[in-house]
Amino acid sequence: MTERVVLAYSGGLDTSVAIGWIAEETGAEVVAVAVDVGQGGEDLESIRKRALACGAVEAVVADARDEYADEYCLPALQAGALYMDRYPLVSALSRPLIVRHLAEAAKYHGATTVAHGCTGKGNDQVRFEVGIGALAPDLQVIAPVRDYAWTREKAIAWAEDRDLPIDVNKRSPYSIDQNVWGRAVETGFLEDIWNAPIEDVYEYTADPAQPRAADEVVITFERGVPIAIDGTKVTMLQAIQEMNQRAGAQGVGRLDMVEDRLVGIKSREIYEAPGAIALMTAHEELENVTLERDLARFKRQVAQRWSELVYDGLWFSPLKNALDSFVLSSQEHVTGDVRMVLHGGRATVTGRRSSQSLYDFNLATYDEGDAFDQSLAKGFVQLWGLPSKIAAKRDLQGDTPPQSRD
Repeated sequence: MTERVVLAYSGGLDTSVAIGWIAEETGAEVVAVAVDVGQGGEDLESIRKRALACGAVEAVVADARDEYADEYCLPALQAGALYMDRYPLVSALSRPLIVRHLAEAAKYHGATTVAHGCTGKGNDQVRFEVGIGALAPDLQVIAPVRDYAWTREKAIAWAEDRDLPIDVNKRSPYSIDQNVWGRAVETGFLEDIWNAPIEDVYEYTADPAQPRAADEVVITFERGVPIAIDGTKVTMLQAIQEMNQRAGAQGVGRLDMVEDRLVGIKSREIYEAPGAIALMTAHEELENVTLERDLARFKRQVAQRWSELVYDGLWFSPLKNALDSFVLSSQEHVTGDVRMVLHGGRATVTGRRSSQSLYDFNLATYDEGDAFDQSLAKGFVQLWGLPSKIAAKRDLQGDTPPQSRD
């Protein structure tokens, strides 16, 4: 029986060329797998036909947009996942979903190997291969770009020599990865970290400096899940799509950052995540109203670790799975409405309400009707500060010079 290789297929130059190259180098049949996570561009049928035209024996295409929104973006939203407190894990979130589809295709088609188009300098090689190892440890992995020094020039020459149905002339000056949760842009002139990004870098967001009317929106959550926008029920995917459009039109969600890659280098990245940033802003504000103080404090620590695990390709790790249970439990009371104004590149919360709120007006007010017994505060302050006061006395005594015995 002929060996089979399952290839993560995007429809672009590199992975289209990889189909024939892998077949020639290994003698294996190639099964191309393309997964729609809301990246836009060509329709799945066109991608499927191109894979077959480039030599794939099978071409699997999957519309995984709802799956991605419900099982990957929603957990990130509920976790409050921002890598380095800024990046909403645009690319990192989609990789484990693609990995799952690759592993399932390999099992169905009897493949022994999985292939991807990642370089040896990025994070995605780790996410793909560690994920495959967790879901299908018996599968082998090859990466032509990384393992065989496959360059764009070689890919173009290969495509031209074999008359493959690919446009090899159109080339963006940037490296771009995008899905419904956001868009990542790097390379080109952006590699000089002194260079400011220009407007043609952006696609998901309008220039926030341009004058336009503000947009007010009310997002309704139930147990941490966005279920309605301005009173109209939405799925998770619809919530992201609508907020991408509305927040993006106001320039919300632009990020320019130098981040710490897993491989040990720093990389300059431009991100656009209007829907993600708007939804996360609203969700965080509702948590401020509904989560008990110590739970909220600990959850912020969990959010950081959860983000690092996902960024580092450990979506399927035992620790990540355990943290998922904590995050889900923390969402029990995160129900209510958040009103925001989208304008000038910002999503600003202007109102919040919840039947599960821990905010008590009668305790918070300084006006008539104040139910807070201020007379209790004096003793509380004294007891709270007692350990520090005792330590301070000890330290002051240690600073006192010894008394003369004369």
